[in-house]
Amino acid sequence: MGGGLRDAALVVWVALGVLLGLDFFLSWRGRVPVEAGAPTELFVGETGHLSLRVYRSAYGLGARVPWPRGLDGPSDIEFETAEDGSGIANVPMRAVRRGVCTISHIWLRWPSRLQLLEFTPKMKVDLSVGVVPNIRPVQSGEITTHVQSTLYGVKENRLVGEGSEFHQLREFVQGMDIRSIDWKRSARYQTLMAKDMQSERNHHVIIALDNGHLMREEIGGLPKIDHAVNAGLAVAWAAAIGGDQVGLYAFDARPRIFTPPEPGRLAFARLRSRTAELEYMSVESNHTLAMAELNARTPRRSLIVVFSDFVDTTTAELLVENVSVLAKRHVIIFVALRDPDLVAMANAAPDTLDDVATLVSAGQMQNERQLVMEKLNRLGVTVIDSDPKAVTAKLISTYLDIKARELI
Repeated sequence: MGGGLRDAALVVWVALGVLLGLDFFLSWRGRVPVEAGAPTELFVGETGHLSLRVYRSAYGLGARVPWPRGLDGPSDIEFETAEDGSGIANVPMRAVRRGVCTISHIWLRWPSRLQLLEFTPKMKVDLSVGVVPNIRPVQSGEITTHVQSTLYGVKENRLVGEGSEFHQLREFVQGMDIRSIDWKRSARYQTLMAKDMQSERNHHVIIALDNGHLMREEIGGLPKIDHAVNAGLAVAWAAAIGGDQVGLYAFDARPRIFTPPEPGRLAFARLRSRTAELEYMSVESNHTLAMAELNARTPRRSLIVVFSDFVDTTTAELLVENVSVLAKRHVIIFVALRDPDLVAMANAAPDTLDDVATLVSAGQMQNERQLVMEKLNRLGVTVIDSDPKAVTAKLISTYLDIKARELI
């Protein structure tokens, strides 16, 4: 009895082995050619596409991409049939961290003809994508148009006391400020002549980036430091267009990068390159050392845009104390990125006791944050506490206002 069962089981296993061998023989076609393409450069926070073409039938064909740390995309990929019968896929991938991201290989998968096997070869692709700071507003010309129309356009509005640099002499007409009349030249030309003044140019503007661990917190799908870099580069371009000199300062536990203020668009290209090299640090920022070093490196009165953050009162007190030292000599814009999720939690109607606890904690954090902002305001610091989506527009408007009022 036992021998008969063993013989029957053996026959079944042999038949299964034959079927597997036949299925493998009918399905395996050797190495499958794969073509892959991706953009060489991608702005952080934006989405590009990975294109794949596999020269075999798209029926049942799928793939899996081991996404590197700086890119994010779907875990499973399905292929469509192209006109030549090959399988094609256009895979969206989002850039989430700056740096050079390498996709070295992909895993393909397809079933055998008898559906007994699944082939999962590892295919080499070797693609590199450079994730760089987002300068889309610069490339679009939006910032250039806004700055030039504000500072130099026909709609420019020069208020009394706004300009201290002589621009031109023009004939006095009704509606102009009588205090702009140049009486000596009016007597020479025997008609009323007025001085046309404009804001002084060639100021120093320094973008100071806190690159400590608090700036690694993600807001809107990106770390705070990337939002800060994008906004900092936007205002750097605005300053370059406005005729000012732009520099860069980055710090965490100690000062890391200092690029002296330089004029022109070449300075912007240099700043973009340096910010692209900034690593994501996991150490606590030393504001005392950083602000003291920055103060020593900038003897000339400058506009300093400080991107930083805080979570506790101790960090906040140290930050306020050291920023106040800078504010005695320089014009300071302090930029903090507001967390939309925290605002939503503080404004949500509670349903349970846990919701009440969350509401109280979020409200307390917002109140403490507001107290710090008010303290900075009293010290003469211009504070921008904004949602990441609106911070660039607010920062450029603040820069233009400070420039027009000649506070630097």
